[in-house]
Amino acid sequence: MDILKSLGHPEEILNLFKFKMGGCSAVMPKLDYESMSESLRTCYLYLNQTSRSFAAVIQALDGELRHAVCIFYLVLRALDTVEDDMTIPLDKKVPMLNDFHTYLYQDEWCFTESQEKDRQVLEDFPTISLEFRNLAQEYRDVISDICHRMGAGMAEFLEKKVGSMKEWDLYCHYVAGLVGVGLSQLFSASKLEDPEVGRDTELANSMGLFLQKTNIIRDYLEDTQQGRAFWPQEAWSQFAGRLEDLAHPEKLESALSCLNLLVTDALRHVPDVIAYLSRLHNQSVFNFCAIPQVMAIATLSSCYNNPMVFQGVVKIRKGQAVTLMMEATNMGAVQTIIAQYSQEIVQKVSLTDPSRDKTLHILAVIRDKSALSQSSLPTRTHHLSPMYLSAAMLLAALSWQYLSTTAAQAQGTGDMHGQ
Repeated sequence: MDILKSLGHPEEILNLFKFKMGGCSAVMPKLDYESMSESLRTCYLYLNQTSRSFAAVIQALDGELRHAVCIFYLVLRALDTVEDDMTIPLDKKVPMLNDFHTYLYQDEWCFTESQEKDRQVLEDFPTISLEFRNLAQEYRDVISDICHRMGAGMAEFLEKKVGSMKEWDLYCHYVAGLVGVGLSQLFSASKLEDPEVGRDTELANSMGLFLQKTNIIRDYLEDTQQGRAFWPQEAWSQFAGRLEDLAHPEKLESALSCLNLLVTDALRHVPDVIAYLSRLHNQSVFNFCAIPQVMAIATLSSCYNNPMVFQGVVKIRKGQAVTLMMEATNMGAVQTIIAQYSQEIVQKVSLTDPSRDKTLHILAVIRDKSALSQSSLPTRTHHLSPMYLSAAMLLAALSWQYLSTTAAQAQGTGDMHGQ
Protein backbone atom coordinates (compact mmCIF):
# COMPACT_ATOMS: atom_id res chain seq x y z
CA MET A 1 0.00 0.00 0.00
CA ASP A 2 1.50 3.34 -1.09
CA ILE A 3 0.44 5.13 2.06
CA LEU A 4 2.54 2.87 4.27
CA LYS A 5 5.66 4.06 2.46
CA SER A 6 4.90 7.57 3.68
CA LEU A 7 4.88 6.66 7.37
CA GLY A 8 6.98 9.23 9.17
CA HIS A 9 5.97 11.88 6.61
CA PRO A 10 2.54 13.12 7.79
CA GLU A 11 2.38 15.85 5.15
CA GLU A 12 2.62 13.19 2.44
CA ILE A 13 -0.33 11.26 3.88
CA LEU A 14 -2.43 14.43 3.94
CA ASN A 15 -1.48 15.24 0.35
CA LEU A 16 -2.26 11.70 -0.81
CA PHE A 17 -5.80 12.21 0.49
CA LYS A 18 -6.14 15.62 -1.12
CA PHE A 19 -4.92 14.10 -4.38
CA LYS A 20 -7.27 11.12 -4.21
CA MET A 21 -10.24 13.34 -3.35
CA GLY A 22 -9.55 15.71 -6.24
CA GLY A 23 -7.63 18.32 -4.25
CA CYS A 24 -5.03 18.48 -7.00
CA SER A 25 -7.51 19.57 -9.69
CA ALA A 26 -5.44 22.64 -10.56
CA VAL A 27 -2.63 20.35 -11.67
CA MET A 28 -4.71 17.41 -12.86
CA PRO A 29 -8.13 18.59 -14.11
CA LYS A 30 -10.76 16.32 -15.59
CA LEU A 31 -11.09 16.87 -19.33
CA ASP A 32 -14.32 17.15 -21.27
CA TYR A 33 -13.93 13.98 -23.28
CA GLU A 34 -17.48 14.16 -24.65
CA SER A 35 -16.63 17.26 -26.67
CA MET A 36 -13.65 15.55 -28.33
CA SER A 37 -13.60 13.54 -31.53
CA GLU A 38 -13.28 9.79 -31.11
CA SER A 39 -9.71 9.86 -32.42
CA LEU A 40 -8.68 12.60 -29.99
CA ARG A 41 -10.25 10.72 -27.07
CA THR A 42 -8.23 7.68 -28.13
CA CYS A 43 -5.06 9.77 -28.11
CA TYR A 44 -5.69 10.85 -24.53
CA LEU A 45 -6.36 7.23 -23.61
CA TYR A 46 -2.96 6.29 -25.05
CA LEU A 47 -1.37 9.21 -23.22
CA ASN A 48 -2.66 7.95 -19.88
CA GLN A 49 -1.68 4.38 -20.67
CA THR A 50 1.89 5.19 -21.67
CA SER A 51 2.85 7.98 -19.27
CA ARG A 52 2.64 8.09 -15.50
CA SER A 53 4.90 11.11 -15.20
CA PHE A 54 3.55 13.48 -17.85
CA ALA A 55 -0.11 12.59 -18.44
CA ALA A 56 -1.44 14.73 -15.61
CA VAL A 57 0.55 17.87 -16.36
CA ILE A 58 -0.09 17.61 -20.12
CA GLN A 59 -3.82 17.49 -19.48
CA ALA A 60 -3.55 20.61 -17.32
CA LEU A 61 -2.06 22.76 -20.09
CA ASP A 62 -4.16 25.66 -21.32
CA GLY A 63 -6.10 25.80 -24.57
CA GLU A 64 -4.92 24.29 -27.83
CA LEU A 65 -1.41 23.80 -26.42
CA ARG A 66 -2.75 20.80 -24.49
CA HIS A 67 -3.64 18.89 -27.66
CA ALA A 68 -0.39 19.86 -29.41
CA VAL A 69 1.73 18.58 -26.52
CA CYS A 70 -0.37 15.42 -26.18
CA ILE A 71 0.22 14.57 -29.84
CA PHE A 72 3.89 15.58 -29.60
CA TYR A 73 4.31 13.18 -26.68
CA LEU A 74 2.59 10.29 -28.50
CA VAL A 75 4.59 10.79 -31.69
CA LEU A 76 7.84 10.71 -29.72
CA ARG A 77 6.61 7.78 -27.63
CA ALA A 78 6.05 5.85 -30.85
CA LEU A 79 9.52 6.82 -32.11
CA ASP A 80 11.08 5.84 -28.77
CA THR A 81 9.25 2.49 -28.84
CA VAL A 82 10.93 1.68 -32.15
CA GLU A 83 14.33 2.60 -30.70
CA ASP A 84 13.77 0.53 -27.54
CA ASP A 85 12.53 -2.60 -29.29
CA MET A 86 15.51 -4.98 -29.36
CA THR A 87 13.59 -7.47 -31.55
CA ILE A 88 13.64 -5.17 -34.60
CA PRO A 89 16.77 -5.92 -36.69
CA LEU A 90 19.06 -2.96 -37.36
CA ASP A 91 18.60 -3.11 -41.11
CA LYS A 92 14.91 -2.41 -40.53
CA LYS A 93 15.16 -0.16 -37.47
CA VAL A 94 17.65 2.38 -38.84
CA PRO A 95 15.52 3.33 -41.89
CA MET A 96 12.40 3.45 -39.69
CA LEU A 97 14.02 5.93 -37.32
CA ASN A 98 15.34 8.10 -40.14
CA ASP A 99 12.01 8.12 -41.98
CA PHE A 100 9.67 8.27 -39.00
CA HIS A 101 8.81 11.95 -39.46
CA THR A 102 7.43 11.13 -42.92
CA TYR A 103 4.92 8.68 -41.43
CA LEU A 104 3.10 11.66 -39.89
CA TYR A 105 1.72 12.46 -43.34
CA GLN A 106 0.93 8.87 -44.35
CA ASP A 107 -2.70 8.10 -43.47
CA GLU A 108 -2.35 4.35 -43.10
CA TRP A 109 1.21 3.81 -41.81
CA CYS A 110 1.44 1.58 -38.75
CA PHE A 111 3.81 -1.05 -37.35
CA THR A 112 2.38 -4.27 -35.91
CA GLU A 113 5.55 -6.25 -35.17
CA SER A 114 6.73 -4.53 -32.00
CA GLN A 115 7.09 -6.51 -28.77
CA GLU A 116 7.35 -3.44 -26.52
CA LYS A 117 4.78 -2.69 -23.81
CA ASP A 118 3.74 0.58 -25.51
CA ARG A 119 3.30 -1.02 -28.93
CA GLN A 120 -0.30 0.24 -29.23
CA VAL A 121 1.02 3.68 -30.25
CA LEU A 122 2.66 2.02 -33.25
CA GLU A 123 -0.19 -0.36 -34.03
CA ASP A 124 -2.70 2.49 -34.04
CA PHE A 125 -0.38 5.19 -35.35
CA PRO A 126 -3.00 6.25 -37.96
CA THR A 127 -5.14 7.67 -35.13
CA ILE A 128 -2.19 9.66 -33.78
CA SER A 129 -1.09 10.89 -37.22
CA LEU A 130 -4.67 11.95 -37.99
CA GLU A 131 -4.75 14.18 -34.91
CA PHE A 132 -1.27 15.46 -35.80
CA ARG A 133 -2.59 16.61 -39.18
CA ASN A 134 -5.51 18.32 -37.41
CA LEU A 135 -3.11 20.60 -35.52
CA ALA A 136 -2.31 24.14 -36.65
CA GLN A 137 0.60 24.42 -39.08
CA GLU A 138 2.94 26.07 -36.55
CA TYR A 139 2.58 23.07 -34.22
CA ARG A 140 2.97 20.53 -37.03
CA ASP A 141 6.19 22.17 -38.20
CA VAL A 142 7.76 21.93 -34.73
CA ILE A 143 6.70 18.32 -34.13
CA SER A 144 7.82 17.10 -37.55
CA ASP A 145 11.20 18.85 -37.28
CA ILE A 146 11.96 17.49 -33.80
CA CYS A 147 10.81 14.00 -34.82
CA HIS A 148 13.17 14.13 -37.82
CA ARG A 149 16.17 15.26 -35.77
CA MET A 150 15.50 12.78 -32.97
CA GLY A 151 15.09 9.85 -35.34
CA ALA A 152 18.39 10.63 -37.04
CA GLY A 153 20.16 10.93 -33.70
CA MET A 154 18.70 7.68 -32.40
CA ALA A 155 19.79 5.89 -35.58
CA GLU A 156 23.32 7.25 -35.13
CA PHE A 157 23.62 5.81 -31.62
CA LEU A 158 22.14 2.45 -32.55
CA GLU A 159 25.40 1.65 -34.28
CA LYS A 160 27.77 2.98 -31.64
CA LYS A 161 28.02 2.92 -27.86
CA VAL A 162 27.89 5.96 -25.62
CA GLY A 163 31.62 6.41 -25.08
CA SER A 164 32.78 9.80 -23.83
CA MET A 165 30.95 12.17 -21.50
CA LYS A 166 30.51 14.46 -24.53
CA GLU A 167 28.80 11.62 -26.36
CA TRP A 168 26.56 11.11 -23.33
CA ASP A 169 25.51 14.74 -23.66
CA LEU A 170 24.94 14.27 -27.40
CA TYR A 171 22.86 11.10 -26.94
CA CYS A 172 20.76 12.76 -24.24
CA HIS A 173 20.34 15.77 -26.54
CA TYR A 174 18.93 13.58 -29.28
CA VAL A 175 16.49 11.67 -27.08
CA ALA A 176 15.52 14.36 -24.54
CA GLY A 177 17.19 17.72 -25.11
CA LEU A 178 15.36 18.00 -28.43
CA VAL A 179 12.12 17.31 -26.54
CA GLY A 180 12.87 20.35 -24.38
CA VAL A 181 13.62 22.41 -27.48
CA GLY A 182 10.41 21.27 -29.21
CA LEU A 183 8.23 21.89 -26.18
CA SER A 184 9.70 25.36 -25.75
CA GLN A 185 8.91 26.14 -29.38
CA LEU A 186 5.35 24.88 -28.88
CA PHE A 187 4.99 27.11 -25.80
CA SER A 188 6.06 30.14 -27.82
CA ALA A 189 3.94 29.15 -30.84
CA SER A 190 0.87 29.03 -28.58
CA LYS A 191 1.57 32.65 -27.49
CA LEU A 192 1.32 31.51 -23.86
CA GLU A 193 5.04 32.19 -23.46
CA ASP A 194 7.41 34.80 -24.90
CA PRO A 195 9.29 34.05 -28.16
CA GLU A 196 12.57 34.00 -26.19
CA VAL A 197 11.51 30.75 -24.47
CA GLY A 198 11.46 28.98 -27.82
CA ARG A 199 14.61 30.67 -29.10
CA ASP A 200 16.93 29.83 -26.18
CA THR A 201 17.73 26.27 -27.17
CA GLU A 202 20.62 25.95 -24.68
CA LEU A 203 18.40 26.29 -21.62
CA ALA A 204 15.70 24.13 -23.20
CA ASN A 205 18.28 21.44 -23.95
CA SER A 206 19.41 21.41 -20.32
CA MET A 207 15.84 20.81 -19.17
CA GLY A 208 15.77 17.61 -21.23
CA LEU A 209 19.28 16.49 -20.32
CA PHE A 210 18.59 16.74 -16.60
CA LEU A 211 15.52 14.51 -16.86
CA GLN A 212 17.15 12.00 -19.23
CA LYS A 213 20.33 11.63 -17.21
CA THR A 214 18.29 11.07 -14.08
CA ASN A 215 16.33 8.30 -15.81
CA ILE A 216 19.50 6.68 -17.18
CA ILE A 217 21.15 6.74 -13.76
CA ARG A 218 18.08 5.31 -12.01
CA ASP A 219 17.48 2.60 -14.65
CA TYR A 220 20.98 1.07 -14.56
CA LEU A 221 19.88 -2.43 -13.58
CA GLU A 222 16.84 -2.67 -15.85
CA ASP A 223 18.81 -1.44 -18.86
CA THR A 224 21.81 -3.71 -18.35
CA GLN A 225 19.56 -6.74 -17.80
CA GLN A 226 17.87 -6.01 -21.14
CA GLY A 227 21.12 -5.54 -23.00
CA ARG A 228 21.00 -1.76 -23.16
CA ALA A 229 23.96 0.40 -22.14
CA PHE A 230 23.50 4.14 -21.61
CA TRP A 231 26.05 4.88 -18.88
CA PRO A 232 29.06 6.48 -20.66
CA GLN A 233 32.12 4.25 -20.98
CA GLU A 234 34.40 7.13 -20.02
CA ALA A 235 32.79 7.05 -16.57
CA TRP A 236 32.28 3.35 -15.84
CA SER A 237 35.58 2.17 -17.34
CA GLN A 238 37.37 3.99 -14.50
CA PHE A 239 35.78 1.56 -12.05
CA ALA A 240 35.04 -1.73 -13.86
CA GLY A 241 36.04 -3.83 -16.85
CA ARG A 242 32.42 -4.13 -18.00
CA LEU A 243 29.38 -2.01 -17.23
CA GLU A 244 27.51 -5.06 -15.89
CA ASP A 245 30.30 -5.70 -13.36
CA LEU A 246 29.14 -2.74 -11.28
CA ALA A 247 26.20 -4.86 -10.10
CA HIS A 248 28.53 -7.42 -8.48
CA PRO A 249 28.55 -7.11 -4.65
CA GLU A 250 32.34 -7.10 -4.49
CA LYS A 251 32.34 -4.02 -6.77
CA LEU A 252 30.04 -1.96 -4.55
CA GLU A 253 32.58 0.73 -3.59
CA SER A 254 33.60 1.24 -7.22
CA ALA A 255 29.97 1.16 -8.34
CA LEU A 256 29.01 3.89 -5.89
CA SER A 257 31.95 6.03 -7.03
CA CYS A 258 30.76 5.72 -10.64
CA LEU A 259 27.17 6.42 -9.64
CA ASN A 260 28.14 9.55 -7.73
CA LEU A 261 30.23 10.78 -10.66
CA LEU A 262 27.20 10.56 -12.96
CA VAL A 263 24.85 12.16 -10.44
CA THR A 264 27.31 15.05 -10.16
CA ASP A 265 27.37 15.41 -13.94
CA ALA A 266 23.56 15.50 -14.06
CA LEU A 267 23.44 18.14 -11.33
CA ARG A 268 25.41 20.61 -13.46
CA HIS A 269 22.23 21.17 -15.50
CA VAL A 270 20.24 22.40 -12.49
CA PRO A 271 21.37 26.07 -12.72
CA ASP A 272 20.02 26.14 -16.29
CA VAL A 273 16.79 24.53 -15.08
CA ILE A 274 16.37 27.35 -12.54
CA ALA A 275 17.08 29.98 -15.20
CA TYR A 276 14.59 28.41 -17.64
CA LEU A 277 11.77 28.12 -15.11
CA SER A 278 12.26 31.71 -13.96
CA ARG A 279 11.31 32.93 -17.48
CA LEU A 280 7.91 31.25 -17.61
CA HIS A 281 4.71 33.26 -17.13
CA ASN A 282 1.80 30.92 -17.83
CA GLN A 283 0.80 28.90 -14.78
CA SER A 284 -0.05 25.71 -16.66
CA VAL A 285 3.24 25.79 -18.57
CA PHE A 286 5.15 26.44 -15.35
CA ASN A 287 3.52 23.45 -13.65
CA PHE A 288 4.19 21.28 -16.69
CA CYS A 289 7.90 22.17 -16.68
CA ALA A 290 8.58 22.43 -12.96
CA ILE A 291 6.96 19.24 -11.67
CA PRO A 292 9.13 16.75 -13.61
CA GLN A 293 12.26 18.74 -12.70
CA VAL A 294 11.64 18.67 -8.94
CA MET A 295 10.78 14.97 -9.15
CA ALA A 296 14.09 14.45 -10.97
CA ILE A 297 16.17 16.14 -8.27
CA ALA A 298 14.26 14.17 -5.62
CA THR A 299 15.09 10.98 -7.55
CA LEU A 300 18.76 11.95 -7.87
CA SER A 301 18.90 12.56 -4.13
CA SER A 302 17.48 9.07 -3.57
CA CYS A 303 19.98 7.55 -6.02
CA TYR A 304 23.10 9.32 -4.75
CA ASN A 305 25.45 6.88 -3.01
CA ASN A 306 22.61 4.33 -2.89
CA PRO A 307 23.53 0.63 -3.43
CA MET A 308 19.92 -0.09 -4.44
CA VAL A 309 20.60 1.43 -7.86
CA PHE A 310 22.57 -1.75 -8.59
CA GLN A 311 20.13 -4.13 -6.91
CA GLY A 312 16.66 -2.99 -7.89
CA VAL A 313 14.58 0.08 -8.67
CA VAL A 314 14.96 3.36 -6.80
CA LYS A 315 11.71 5.33 -6.78
CA ILE A 316 10.47 8.25 -4.77
CA ARG A 317 7.40 7.55 -2.61
CA LYS A 318 4.01 8.16 -4.17
CA GLY A 319 3.18 10.53 -1.31
CA GLN A 320 6.45 12.34 -1.96
CA ALA A 321 5.62 12.64 -5.66
CA VAL A 322 2.13 13.98 -4.92
CA THR A 323 3.55 16.48 -2.43
CA LEU A 324 6.03 17.73 -5.03
CA MET A 325 3.25 18.00 -7.61
CA MET A 326 1.14 20.07 -5.25
CA GLU A 327 3.97 22.32 -4.06
CA ALA A 328 5.93 23.07 -7.24
CA THR A 329 3.54 25.73 -8.54
CA ASN A 330 5.67 28.86 -8.17
CA MET A 331 9.33 29.79 -8.50
CA GLY A 332 9.88 30.35 -4.79
CA ALA A 333 8.57 26.89 -3.92
CA VAL A 334 10.67 25.28 -6.64
CA GLN A 335 13.81 27.03 -5.38
CA THR A 336 13.05 25.79 -1.87
CA ILE A 337 12.58 22.20 -3.08
CA ILE A 338 15.78 22.27 -5.13
CA ALA A 339 17.73 23.70 -2.21
CA GLN A 340 16.35 21.07 0.16
CA TYR A 341 17.25 18.10 -2.01
CA SER A 342 20.63 19.63 -2.79
CA GLN A 343 21.27 19.82 0.93
CA GLU A 344 20.22 16.18 1.29
CA ILE A 345 22.91 15.22 -1.22
CA VAL A 346 25.50 17.36 0.57
CA GLN A 347 24.88 15.35 3.73
CA LYS A 348 25.51 12.08 1.85
CA VAL A 349 28.84 13.07 0.28
CA SER A 350 31.61 10.80 1.55
CA LEU A 351 35.02 12.10 2.55
CA THR A 352 36.60 9.46 0.30
CA ASP A 353 34.39 9.81 -2.79
CA PRO A 354 36.54 10.61 -5.86
CA SER A 355 33.99 13.17 -7.11
CA ARG A 356 33.60 14.85 -3.72
CA ASP A 357 35.08 18.24 -4.68
CA LYS A 358 33.11 18.47 -7.95
CA THR A 359 29.92 17.39 -6.21
CA LEU A 360 30.23 19.96 -3.45
CA HIS A 361 31.12 22.67 -5.97
CA ILE A 362 28.06 22.17 -8.17
CA LEU A 363 25.82 21.90 -5.10
CA ALA A 364 27.21 25.24 -3.89
CA VAL A 365 26.43 26.77 -7.30
CA ILE A 366 22.90 25.38 -7.11
CA ARG A 367 22.48 26.79 -3.62
CA ASP A 368 23.55 30.22 -4.85
CA LYS A 369 21.29 30.03 -7.92
CA SER A 370 18.32 28.98 -5.84
CA ALA A 371 18.83 32.17 -3.79
CA LEU A 372 18.10 30.42 -0.53
CA SER A 373 20.50 30.00 2.36
CA GLN A 374 20.32 26.90 4.48
CA SER A 375 19.14 28.88 7.49
CA SER A 376 16.16 30.28 5.59
CA LEU A 377 14.80 26.91 4.47
CA PRO A 378 11.41 26.17 6.00
CA THR A 379 11.35 23.19 8.31
CA ARG A 380 9.14 20.21 7.60
CA THR A 381 9.24 18.93 11.16
CA HIS A 382 5.77 18.18 12.49
CA HIS A 383 5.31 18.13 16.26
CA LEU A 384 2.51 15.62 16.63
CA SER A 385 2.04 13.40 19.67
CA PRO A 386 2.78 9.70 19.00
CA MET A 387 -0.78 8.73 19.96
CA TYR A 388 -2.33 11.29 17.62
CA LEU A 389 -0.01 10.36 14.79
CA SER A 390 -0.68 6.64 15.17
CA ALA A 391 -4.44 7.18 15.19
CA ALA A 392 -4.26 9.47 12.19
CA MET A 393 -2.17 6.99 10.23
CA LEU A 394 -4.52 4.12 11.04
CA LEU A 395 -7.52 6.16 9.94
CA ALA A 396 -5.62 7.24 6.84
CA ALA A 397 -4.68 3.69 5.91
CA LEU A 398 -8.24 2.41 6.35
CA SER A 399 -9.72 5.34 4.45
CA TRP A 400 -7.19 5.04 1.63
CA GLN A 401 -8.01 1.35 1.21
CA TYR A 402 -11.74 2.16 1.20
CA LEU A 403 -11.35 4.93 -1.34
CA SER A 404 -9.19 2.79 -3.60
CA THR A 405 -11.65 -0.12 -3.48
CA THR A 406 -14.75 1.97 -4.13
CA ALA A 407 -13.05 3.90 -6.91
CA ALA A 408 -12.03 0.68 -8.63
CA GLN A 409 -15.56 -0.72 -8.31
CA ALA A 410 -17.09 2.46 -9.66
CA GLN A 411 -14.82 2.79 -12.66
CA GLY A 412 -14.21 -0.84 -13.58
CA THR A 413 -11.13 -0.39 -15.69
CA GLY A 414 -9.67 2.26 -13.36
CA ASP A 415 -9.22 6.01 -13.22
CA MET A 416 -7.49 7.32 -16.34
CA HIS A 417 -6.07 10.20 -14.32
CA GLY A 418 -4.58 7.99 -11.64
CA GLN A 419 -1.67 6.64 -13.65
